[in-house]
Amino acid sequence: MAKWKSPAARIRITFEPDISLGPGKARLLEGIRDLGSIAAAGRRMGMSYKRAWLLVEQMNAAFEAPLVAAAKGGERGGGAALTETGAGVLKRYRRMEAAAQRAVARDAAALRRMLAKR
Repeated sequence: MAKWKSPAARIRITFEPDISLGPGKARLLEGIRDLGSIAAAGRRMGMSYKRAWLLVEQMNAAFEAPLVAAAKGGERGGGAALTETGAGVLKRYRRMEAAAQRAVARDAAALRRMLAKR
């Protein structure tokens, strides 16, 4: 069993059966923001380039404006960056995640105390 400082709440926001935003997509967006590359962000997560691209395409299609702007490779190389919409979506998701964590903290800690000792 992994050692956690405190119980963690994870949220997945589902807008329609096939449109959702959760911890994995948020981490991918953060990776793109931090590394400037869809491929590098995917590698950091242990994800294939194809899977990372698929998720970016899904997110871009789901929102009114794209979340990620990508430039194809070539002499100068490719790259990717969050758009203003992408940065806003990531910020709001992380804010909701933090609010959820605060909301469940007391009960989650009580459940943790009830777990079998390992």
